[in-house]
Amino acid sequence: MSNIVAIVGRPNVGKSTFFNRLIQRREAIVDAVSGVTRDRHYGKSDWNGKEFSLIDTGGYVLGSDDIFEAEIDKQVELAIDEADAIIFMVDVESGVTGMDEDVANLLRKVSKPVFLVINKVDNAKRAEDAVEFYSLGLGEYYTIASINGSGTGDLLDALVKALPEKEEVVEENLPRFAVVGRPNAGKSSFINALIGENRYIVTDIAGTTRDSIDTKYNSFGFEFNLVDTAGIRRKSKVKEDLEFYSVMRSIRAIENCDVCILVLDATRGFDGQEQNIFWLAERNRKGIVILVNKWDLVEKDNKSTVEYEKVIRKQIEPFTDVPIVFVSALTKQRVYKAVETAVEVYNNRSKKIKTSKLNELFLPIIESYPPPALKGKYVKIKYIMQLPTPQPQFAFFCNLPQYVKEPYKRFLENKLREHFDFHGVPISVYMRKK
Repeated sequence: MSNIVAIVGRPNVGKSTFFNRLIQRREAIVDAVSGVTRDRHYGKSDWNGKEFSLIDTGGYVLGSDDIFEAEIDKQVELAIDEADAIIFMVDVESGVTGMDEDVANLLRKVSKPVFLVINKVDNAKRAEDAVEFYSLGLGEYYTIASINGSGTGDLLDALVKALPEKEEVVEENLPRFAVVGRPNAGKSSFINALIGENRYIVTDIAGTTRDSIDTKYNSFGFEFNLVDTAGIRRKSKVKEDLEFYSVMRSIRAIENCDVCILVLDATRGFDGQEQNIFWLAERNRKGIVILVNKWDLVEKDNKSTVEYEKVIRKQIEPFTDVPIVFVSALTKQRVYKAVETAVEVYNNRSKKIKTSKLNELFLPIIESYPPPALKGKYVKIKYIMQLPTPQPQFAFFCNLPQYVKEPYKRFLENKLREHFDFHGVPISVYMRKK
C-alpha cells in the first residue's frame, strides 16, 4: 500500500507547480497512457525508492474567495482524515495571511506529520522574510522555490522519513474487488443486496460512508474480498457531496484492488466524476466493470440499454472493451451477474499467454501489416512476449522502438483483444530494443 501525501494551502501559493514537479519526474519514467487526459490532481511520486501517492487539494476548488474560505476548511479536514502526511504550503511574497492562520489552526491539532513549506524563496532576502512563519506555531519549516526545485530535496528527505511504514499485508490470495463511485450512487445498497444483510447503514445522505471496509464474500462458488469505499461516516462530518472526497476515498481502494466495480446512478449518467474514477482505475491498470445502478427507475423502451451503453463507451474511448451491467440493487436485479462479470474480468487480468503462441499468431499479422516506415526507416518486429507482471503487459522487441507510434500500438492492442479475451482489462504494449 502506498502512503498518501496531501498538499494543502490557499490558492496561488504554487501548490500545483510543486505537485507537477514531483509527478513529472516520475511520469517521465512511466509510459504515457494514450488518450487519457491526466487528472492533474493525483499522481504517484517516489523519493529514495519510497513511493507515495500525491494529492493536490487545490485543484478541486473553484469559486470566488468567500466560497473558498468554506471550501478550504473542508479540503483540509479531508486531507487530515485521509492522508498519511500533509504538506502545508504558504508563500513568502504575501507573508502570513488570515487564511494561512485558519489552516494552521486546523493542522496544529493533528497527530500526523505536517510539513510547513514556504514557497518562492529564491534569494537570501526572502529566506530572511520566511522567519515570520514561525508565528503559525507549526515549528520548523522548509523553504523551497517550486519553480526551479531548489530546497525540495531536503523536504522530500524529511517527508519520506516521516511516512509510516506500510506493513505488507500478507493474506490468502483472494481476488480483491473494490466498489467505487460517487456518493449516493448506491454502492452500499449494492453490497447489501449481495451480502444479504444490512452491514452498511444505507441512508440518502451523501457520504454516510466513512472507511474502506473489507468483507469476505463466499457464495455461488465465488470467493473474494469486497472492498467497500463505503462504511459509516460520522454525521457531524457529513459535508456536501464533494467531488474531492469521493476521488480521495477511491484512490486508496483502487490502488489496493484487482478489479474495480464502478457503480453509477442510471438517473444521473456517466459524468465528470465517474470518468475521473474510471481513468484512475485505468491508469492503475486495474480490471474494470461498470454497473449502471437504479435501472429500475429509468423510463425504458427496447433500445434503452443499447443507447445508454453507446453513450458510456463514447466517453471511455479508446479503452472501450469494458463490461457494462445494468442492475438494480433495490430489486436485486442482475446483482449476481455483476459479480460473475467481475470474476471473469479478474481471470482475464491474471491470464498468461505462452510466448510461442504469441509469436506464432503475431509475426504473420505484423508481416501483413508492418508499422509504417518513418524517414525511410523500416521497423522490424522480431519477437513478442508477455511480461511477468500482475496485469497484462506485452513487449514487442524490434530494431527501432522509438519509431513505433501510438496508432500502431493501438492496432496491436486491438489484435490482442481480438484473439484473447481481455474484456475489462487495460493492456500495456511496450516497444523494446531487441
